[in-house]
Amino acid sequence: MFRRIGFFILMNAAVLLTVSIVLNVLGVGSYVTQYGLDYQSLMIFCLVWGMAGSFISLALSKWMAKRMMGVQIVDGDPRYAGLVNTVHRLAKAANLPKMPEVGIFDSPEVNAFATGPSKSNSLVAVSTGLLHNMRDDEVEGVLGHEVAHIANGDMVTMTLIQGVVNAFVMFLARVAAFAVQNALSKDEDSPVGGFAYYGTVIVFDILFGFLGMFVTAWFSRMREYRADQGGAKLAGRSNMVNALKRLQSQYAQGVFDKRTEEMNAFKISSKGGGIMSLISTHPRLEDRIIRLETGR
Repeated sequence: MFRRIGFFILMNAAVLLTVSIVLNVLGVGSYVTQYGLDYQSLMIFCLVWGMAGSFISLALSKWMAKRMMGVQIVDGDPRYAGLVNTVHRLAKAANLPKMPEVGIFDSPEVNAFATGPSKSNSLVAVSTGLLHNMRDDEVEGVLGHEVAHIANGDMVTMTLIQGVVNAFVMFLARVAAFAVQNALSKDEDSPVGGFAYYGTVIVFDILFGFLGMFVTAWFSRMREYRADQGGAKLAGRSNMVNALKRLQSQYAQGVFDKRTEEMNAFKISSKGGGIMSLISTHPRLEDRIIRLETGR
């Protein structure tokens, strides 16, 4: 737990330092003036803050995954030569400019993820549970799915989407808070600011942030469908379908690892139905299987 807290503090410190430097370089000061909001400064402020956290997270994604998930790199380890060779074969078929690092992490859950800041700097990791509970053809289907994520540039795409959503959330929250404070203020000459304004900003940040989750989750689900199609192309449709069916049987048994539950963005599948499916980053396994089997 202390290790995760340390990583969280380090991440936030990096974001604060980067944003401070960028805003100083751009000459952006306070967006709250005695006359109201400076919308140009506010837009720049929100864009820098919104994008900075996302791209710093992307830049540190491999490093964070290795430490938070306890990923051990197995490139060159003869015990996992088959796993490494399969990833490299799929990566070559996907025309990746550089072979991904290959790692394993200790978890009884059938799970895998791909991460990294670019196609030339990526990582594919699988759980020990996946290696113990899946046949070779099913493992190949999972690996094809993860390599497809890298080939599609999904990590960068989702970073851009999340950054833009963050910027819009911040901008709309501050404009809405300004409007509310003006509507409730009895003194028209009183400047915008103070505890009431920033407290209202926090409320709107939470509200618009929740709405923004629907946008990012929808894009994430679409990228999962696309990665399934890519995995089917790279590893074979039957292997991809069999892998998803194996996952389906595992999830029906409730085989979960709390660590990977906390890192849902890395999961190859997730639970959820009804309204929760709208904020789920992954589609239901049933829907994914149907799409692959029907070729939609």
